[in-house]
Amino acid sequence: QVQLVESGGGSVQAGGSLRLSCAASGYSSSIYCMGWFRQAPGKEREGVASITSDGTTRYADSVKGRFTISQDNAKNTLYLQMDSLKSEDTAMYYCAACSQYQYYYYPPIGVAQYNYWGQGTQVTVSS
Repeated sequence: QVQLVESGGGSVQAGGSLRLSCAASGYSSSIYCMGWFRQAPGKEREGVASITSDGTTRYADSVKGRFTISQDNAKNTLYLQMDSLKSEDTAMYYCAACSQYQYYYYPPIGVAQYNYWGQGTQVTVSS
C-alpha cells in the first residue's frame, strides 16, 4: 500500500509562486507514474501534471509554461513548482500515483488512471 502526503500549500497573491511536495511511503516498485490534480469548489477534479518513473512529463494546457512537475526518486518525493499563479489556480491540490505498467512510457492525466491518492493541500491565489 502506498501512502501519499502533500505539503506546501498556502495563500499567495496573483503572479506569485508556490512549491508543493508529495512524500510517498510504503513505496512500491510497481508505481509507474505520479501526478498532481486539483479540485475547485463546485468543479470536478482535473489533472494538472504527471510524470513517469523515468521522467517523461505531461501538462494540462492551462498550466503549460507556468507549472513544473519533478521528482526526487532517492527521497520518494514528488514536486510541483507553480509560478505566475492566477486566481483560477485556487483549488485543493492532490498528489496521486498509478501502478499500471501501460503508463510506463507516457503518463496519464486522467483521474481514473490513478490508484493512490493523498489528502490534499489547499492553494489560494488572491488577485
